[in-house]
Amino acid sequence: MIRLSVNLNKIALLRNARNTGVPDLLDFGRRVLESGAKGITVHPRPDARHIRWDDVFALSALMQAARPAVEFNIEGRPTPEFLERVLEVRPEQVTLVPDSAEVLTSDKGWDLTREERAFLRPLIEQLKAAGSRTCLFMDPDPAAVERVEDTGADGIEVYTGTFAAAFRRGDCTREFAACMAAATVAQRTGLIVNAGHDLNLRNLPSLIGMPGLREVSIGHELTVDALLMGFAAAIAAYRAVLEA
Repeated sequence: MIRLSVNLNKIALLRNARNTGVPDLLDFGRRVLESGAKGITVHPRPDARHIRWDDVFALSALMQAARPAVEFNIEGRPTPEFLERVLEVRPEQVTLVPDSAEVLTSDKGWDLTREERAFLRPLIEQLKAAGSRTCLFMDPDPAAVERVEDTGADGIEVYTGTFAAAFRRGDCTREFAACMAAATVAQRTGLIVNAGHDLNLRNLPSLIGMPGLREVSIGHELTVDALLMGFAAAIAAYRAVLEA
């Protein structure tokens, strides 16, 4: 069974458009727990445009009784502030992402040059020592995925944004093959395989056969579907695809 982790960033973004506290992020966190989803994902950014660090701590407390069956996944660039706060929360999973503070959304994985690998190794060791499974956000590039093992990471999250864009254009053969190849390399080297970015009810069925796929984290598209069908129904629809 492929696990669904619901990303709550867009709920927080909507809340931040007003100073009323509506929608209540913790209420939506409770709804995720009640829905049967297997995780909650957040990606706090330096500008706090959606999830804030006080949200991270509040969600961690909310989830306490459900963890580790329902996992907390914190994504982000491993700045000193990010690492300090993540080590305090000790989520089940940390996904390290290379994006800068200026990007609109994560759209590029680690290249894992020699310098990046040297930078990441001690950070990953620290996170793993604190009990957090550590994954790297990676482009669907088998050559780059080959270098993940050298960092000590537990797994990868395959960036599926290029696949989703090609799917919208109506010809995703090349991008689909790249995702499959990256997952195959990860599985062969003993890495966990997660996937995420722009996945939805239309393109997700194509990817559920990815070798070793353990989890997908979905936020933006699920939130859009929730506007049409309701939050609980949207989560149920995604679960139905993943658990079929």
